[in-house]
Amino acid sequence: MARAALKWGVRDLASRANITAATVTRIEAGRPGYTATLDAIRFAFEAAGIEFIPENGGGAGVRFSKPRD
Repeated sequence: MARAALKWGVRDLASRANITAATVTRIEAGRPGYTATLDAIRFAFEAAGIEFIPENGGGAGVRFSKPRD
């Protein structure tokens, strides 16, 4: 959902998270990833202005926030 909100392709996210496109594809397919890899993905999204919203009765989600510099 975060990647779609930013209009990023798999390669865009991979580049920004410093991982391979194959790794992004595997994780998006539901396969497990290393904690450091998942943290890199989260940081890349947060740096681009995505805020992750925890489950609060309406479901987990994402929204835009101010991008980090």
